[in-house]
Amino acid sequence: MPGPHSAPPDGDRPDGTTSVGAGSAESGGPDGPLAPSSGRGTGAPHRPPALVGGLLLLAVVLVLLVWASLAVGSGSVGMADVVRGVFSPDPHNKGQLIVQEVRIPRTAAGLLAGVALGLAGTVMQGVARNPLADPGILGVNSGASAAVVLAMSVLGLSAPSQYIWFGFAGALVASVLVYGIGALGREGATPLKLALSGAATSAVLMSLTTAMLLGDDKTFDQYRFWQVGSLSGREAPVLWQALPFIVVGAVFALALGPKLNALSLGDDLARGLGQRVGPARLASAGAVVLLCGAATVVAGPIGFVGLVIPHAARIFTGPDYRWILPYSALLAPSLLLAADIVGRVIARPGEVQVGIVTAAIGAIPFIVLVRRRDMAEL
Repeated sequence: MPGPHSAPPDGDRPDGTTSVGAGSAESGGPDGPLAPSSGRGTGAPHRPPALVGGLLLLAVVLVLLVWASLAVGSGSVGMADVVRGVFSPDPHNKGQLIVQEVRIPRTAAGLLAGVALGLAGTVMQGVARNPLADPGILGVNSGASAAVVLAMSVLGLSAPSQYIWFGFAGALVASVLVYGIGALGREGATPLKLALSGAATSAVLMSLTTAMLLGDDKTFDQYRFWQVGSLSGREAPVLWQALPFIVVGAVFALALGPKLNALSLGDDLARGLGQRVGPARLASAGAVVLLCGAATVVAGPIGFVGLVIPHAARIFTGPDYRWILPYSALLAPSLLLAADIVGRVIARPGEVQVGIVTAAIGAIPFIVLVRRRDMAEL
């Protein structure tokens, strides 16, 4: 497993490009422009005008996918019904009612969960300095799942609006547990120890979840559809409950770009650049808990998105987290909506859950990313 930066923290690379550390020093600190020309292996110039243009292009793609998500499905819905279903639905028109009551909440769930998972995965990879960090591998999703199953099994809660708080509590407890175990010892919370702590905690929580489900058939029936990750059947009250947490978590995460740039250089260099490492890690953990807890309640424990999206964003942006974060916020919901549309089309009149499709269509691009020699450079 790759460790912290293997590249020299300062100075020029042998091939003549400038390292991240050098960019920071030249700009006077972590808030400066971080080596926009260091996209070794990507071939991208990483200049601000090009990056802004890329963001606008991704926004257009996301809008088109939103439109496709409203128009495509097992029911027969024309374009005119989509427009009227969004703005002024006729209660006697079946197509417009499908758009209003089924596809709009489903699309909104995809947008919310995608933004949350993309930003959470990016923040976790930056804080942990680990290219394999994501909410699933570090146990946050497992914590939220275990708490939700506990609410279903012990308290008899059945509606997502009832167990949303248990999702947050589970994500918080799992995050504290993983970091606490990973921080034991003189070296502190190293990337390798955090990954091992996350894997162990996730295994324990999944075992507890399975134990609770084995003796409760009713809870198992509720959980088995939720745990694969799905955007269908999400009710508007649940989305409204999750929205404030995702908005606050997203604002926190997007503001963490300069701090993640400094943390990605290692704790000692970050302190040398004037960064307060402890508060930065605490703010990052708070954003991750808000985003992961809300995303898990909205769509279930969807894996893979938080892992692959930050790597895809780096192809366009290079190592600067101030750009990786907004790119991830657009790429992740695009991937989730595209996967959901594919899942509706390939198994008509039924459908394949988005969590399954996401892993299937994301595996090949991820293998390509893994083979890139600069993947480990965060």
